[in-house]
Amino acid sequence: MQRRFDQLDNVWPATLGRRLGAMVYDGFLIVAIWIAVTVAHVALFRYVLGQSADEVGATLFSVVTLRLLLVLSAFFFFAYSWTRGGMTLGMQAWRLRVQTPQGYSITWRQSAVRCLTAWVSLAVFGLGYWWVLFDGERRSWPDIVSGTRTVVQPKPASRKQRAKQ
Repeated sequence: MQRRFDQLDNVWPATLGRRLGAMVYDGFLIVAIWIAVTVAHVALFRYVLGQSADEVGATLFSVVTLRLLLVLSAFFFFAYSWTRGGMTLGMQAWRLRVQTPQGYSITWRQSAVRCLTAWVSLAVFGLGYWWVLFDGERRSWPDIVSGTRTVVQPKPASRKQRAKQ
């Protein structure tokens, strides 16, 4: 079930700088996840399947399964974060949120489209993200293709402001 976000009148389209900042933060998280997945994969092949140290990673099966696990782990990191709360940890640091134009959390299908389009956007030297500079609504290719928006959330109210309310 899609979650309806609040403060929809107080958000605005994300700039390229904020998006890149969040991407750097999330990149570090993805690397950490990939290290953990790789360690688990190597341990499985080495200790459960009994391969010697020289054999680990030498077969087509082990290479393909590791690559598949790395892609799937990155997809699930982003898709789970986007569908649950609209943001990854890097996006939280930059106060960004992915949502539908109506203000709902995105679906798993939209997440899959966003991920695939993000890879294409990066593969063409980041053109899909530079597109934000030319689009009137500051949408990247993943936003356009998946029918979503990346927005900046307002700063949370300080304790003093909350006390006045």
